[in-house]
Amino acid sequence: MPRVYVAPHDAPNAFATGRSPRHSAVCATEGLMRMLSRDEVAAVMSHELAHVKHRDILIQSVAATIGGAISMLGYVFMFGGGRDEDGDGMNPLAGLAVLILGPLAAGLIQAALSRSREFDADREGAVIVGNPMHLATALEKIHLASQRIPMDVNPAFNSLFIAEPLNPFHTMANLFATHPPVEQRLMKLIGRESTGMFQRKAA
Repeated sequence: MPRVYVAPHDAPNAFATGRSPRHSAVCATEGLMRMLSRDEVAAVMSHELAHVKHRDILIQSVAATIGGAISMLGYVFMFGGGRDEDGDGMNPLAGLAVLILGPLAAGLIQAALSRSREFDADREGAVIVGNPMHLATALEKIHLASQRIPMDVNPAFNSLFIAEPLNPFHTMANLFATHPPVEQRLMKLIGRESTGMFQRKAA
């Protein structure tokens, strides 16, 4: 059983944290508790429990570490590494490319990984709570409210939340978004694949 917390914030949101199920916690905001029904709150908590079950926080931490290492390699090649026997440095343009494209590629990989884990947590959370519609309606309410009620958090923590509270790169075709579009999440939850999944579970 993860530790459970309530955050004193009006924006409806929730997140999970912890490197393993034994060392985990889930948190919901007061705004989420007020806005959603009991079944919808249960669905949101099931989504967060799915993150705990899949060790997604650990996976994201490893991805972030790898991304940081790639960025550091860019600095090494640009300012101190990649020199030949004559002591001449590498081509400045090549060094600049490594410096810029390395972190960019790492950021894209981390964002794509985060979006994939959100789809998996939606699916598993719907199975845990027993009805995909509870999570679907909760996601829709949270998404609409997040456009009206700001939640000022460090963008580095965006991937922790059930709905992305802040995305400064929104205009870049969602390449750096840590969450898939809510429309895609709803389609996967209440589409044919999810319907078949719950029919098989009931059988």
